[in-house]
Amino acid sequence: MTRVRRNVAVAGVALSDCGRVPDATPYALHAQAARRALADAGLDRSLVDGFASAGLGTLAPVEVAEYLGLRPTWVDSTSVGGSTWEVMAAHAADAIAAGRARAVLLVYGSTARSDIKSGRRTGELSFGTRGPLQFEAPYGHTLIAKYAMAARRHMIEYGTTIEQLAEVAVQARANAALNPEAMFRAPVTVDEVLAGPLIADPFTKLHCCVRSDGGAAVLLAAEELVRDCRTAPVWVLGTGEHVSHAAMSEWPDFTVSPAAVSGRLAFERAGVRPAEIDLAEIYDAFTYMTLVTLEDLGFCAKGEGGAFVEKGRLLVRGGELPVNTDGGGLSAQHPGMRGLFLLVEAVRQLRGEAGARQVRRAGGQLPALAVASGTGGWFCSSGTVVLGR
Repeated sequence: MTRVRRNVAVAGVALSDCGRVPDATPYALHAQAARRALADAGLDRSLVDGFASAGLGTLAPVEVAEYLGLRPTWVDSTSVGGSTWEVMAAHAADAIAAGRARAVLLVYGSTARSDIKSGRRTGELSFGTRGPLQFEAPYGHTLIAKYAMAARRHMIEYGTTIEQLAEVAVQARANAALNPEAMFRAPVTVDEVLAGPLIADPFTKLHCCVRSDGGAAVLLAAEELVRDCRTAPVWVLGTGEHVSHAAMSEWPDFTVSPAAVSGRLAFERAGVRPAEIDLAEIYDAFTYMTLVTLEDLGFCAKGEGGAFVEKGRLLVRGGELPVNTDGGGLSAQHPGMRGLFLLVEAVRQLRGEAGARQVRRAGGQLPALAVASGTGGWFCSSGTVVLGR
């Protein structure tokens, strides 16, 4: 029996309408993003034999696949929060490489903002009180409080300042200013970030992600389908995933995220070093996530994230390592599990389709390597994908 091993490309990417979309349902946003990704690839829906979705329906991804008119022979509904889509991309790439699928569609959609505005849900995100969480929930240990505690520990251990954390928000907004699809584009200053209403010490409002509606889709395909695609392929070079903890008491070190493992695995499997990466798309529900993930991916040493994010290093224009080039969850959009948006933006950058926010290497060349790293829960999980032209 001959072992099948194929290269895997990202053939199509797309976003649905994003930001404020009060008249859409989550299913409609899934469908809109999926249609656009297939059109982007130039491939027919009949070629899709794999499907991955999470976060919608009782039997995800069965219900969403039915809504889209798909009957896949390979499915994945792995749900690990914001890192879901990087983990799913890893699983899909392995399945395609092994010959178990030829084209896998990853789709997400959410009306998180509109649901709150209309009263269909509250602003509180609850993960329930069963299992390990039963020992934390009675004390009001909210999701944002957990991130805030971790940020405060980093500040105590390494002298990271609140001004350095604020720089992450400032530079994300500067990148968003170049993105016509971003929800918030007006520049902000460090002083404005610090002066905002306190949400959970040390985070003020602008340290936290925006809340939006929106959807995204990514189509992964076997190398033999690439010749029929409308767009140039972006190759999946290496992936990594890691699950760390559920209860905060089981987290060994608040200053180390699971990206320390998923990133190392992804770079090793891709055969590249962090220093070779041209841009990074990092999950940023809070400013601290960006800072600590940069450390754990190896872009700077542990404890040096605060100094690293200073002096505009994350900017599209003139930054040494452009990060969250669309404005990220802090300014562009954040409809919930945002990991799929990271992959879409990384692919657009590598293709040279990012418009005013396009990253350029020395000499005006397009970027060759990008990394997308998603984080789930309260640093409970991480998925990292290295992509290249």
